[in-house]
Amino acid sequence: MAFQILLNFFVAVVWMFMNSSFNATTFIIGYLIGLILIIVARRFFPSRLYIGRLWAAIKLTLLFFKELTLSNLSVLSLVIKPKLDIQPMIFAMPTDLDHDWEITLLSSLITLTPGTIVLYVSDDQKTLYIHSIDVDDVDEAIWSIKNSFEKAIMEVSRA
Repeated sequence: MAFQILLNFFVAVVWMFMNSSFNATTFIIGYLIGLILIIVARRFFPSRLYIGRLWAAIKLTLLFFKELTLSNLSVLSLVIKPKLDIQPMIFAMPTDLDHDWEITLLSSLITLTPGTIVLYVSDDQKTLYIHSIDVDDVDEAIWSIKNSFEKAIMEVSRA
């Protein structure tokens, strides 16, 4: 992946020298030409194209902002109710993530989302213990996290 990015920048810089124009427009045109060349020659690269991972990272960021907004509204509605009717719960969520950075990212995304916090990661790094401020169904909460954050992280990290 790093080789693809460097190759793309190299093509952009060569394009700038060929046109004797050193401005942002020429660089962007050269970058797009390099991207097209990399897409055409994708069978020569052992890993998937870096653009796919970049797009998956953008989708993960947008998913986080969506979940952040929804959970903020949910916690706000809990706070402004005159009667506090919540069901706080600690539950164990098994994870399919393998790498330390993936588990750290998942834990951070869960913790940054209002109303939830990761309390502990098991020693074998296969289970996250999560506290949530209001849980009606544990299986639904686990499915929601696995189907959103964990799936998006796997799209970013897996080839």
